[in-house]
Amino acid sequence: MIALGDHAEFILAAYAGVFVTLALVISWTVVAARRTTRRLEELGDTRRADNANP
Repeated sequence: MIALGDHAEFILAAYAGVFVTLALVISWTVVAARRTTRRLEELGDTRRADNANP
């Protein structure tokens, strides 16, 4: 493993923070997309991306 020196705790904490934040943003996006799709279906929207013709 590489030597991180005196700042190892800070470096590892920074990587952990980025990982957690990225996981939260991805989760939030997935949940929001599912919620939006469900709401559109409730409102009667039947269009899909694969057969959408404007």
